[in-house]
Amino acid sequence: MIHDIIAFIGRHAVWAGPIMFAVSFGESFAFVSLLIPGTAIMLAAGAFIPSGTLHVWPLLIGCIAGATTGDAISFWLGHRYGHLVERVWPFTRHPEILQRGHAFFERHGGKSVFIGRFFGPFRAVVPLVAGISKMPTVRFWIANMSSALVWAPMLLLPGVLTATFVHTLHVAKSLEWLLLATVLMLIVGALWAVKKFRIFGPYTES
Repeated sequence: MIHDIIAFIGRHAVWAGPIMFAVSFGESFAFVSLLIPGTAIMLAAGAFIPSGTLHVWPLLIGCIAGATTGDAISFWLGHRYGHLVERVWPFTRHPEILQRGHAFFERHGGKSVFIGRFFGPFRAVVPLVAGISKMPTVRFWIANMSSALVWAPMLLLPGVLTATFVHTLHVAKSLEWLLLATVLMLIVGALWAVKKFRIFGPYTES
């Protein structure tokens, strides 16, 4: 899935923003996050930025908007249905996910929405728990939006740095070959000049 999505984005840059929205939304939405390898796709997408294949702003806007929307819907569902969400997949099969989310929220309070964004096991479930716990909406939105603004660039940056590093190595290797070719040409030219003009011929006094 990761390979196919990244290959598609590489060929169709115009879809980069919408696809990143869907990927980050799935990564942040409690009920599908287990099925979407969003982090890996976002890391790989960042590698297309240095070459100009993809532009940074559509990726950033798509990731931020998708992450914010995914958390917001999870929060709303938790606020609206409360503990009834425990009867819905995947929590019926993996109740420990919600249990860890509740423990995390009780430990960190409102800050958990911001902090949880950066930890895979809590990213999708904490907004849902925040809604179940009736966290004030304004505080949730501040934490939701501010964390998305930090999280999205952090996931794209490693791909950018990796691609830049590989390109730098490639350029450096090319420069090494160019330097070696130049030195060899100078040596051959010097030997030709010695032979042609007998620069180091026998020394005779006049």
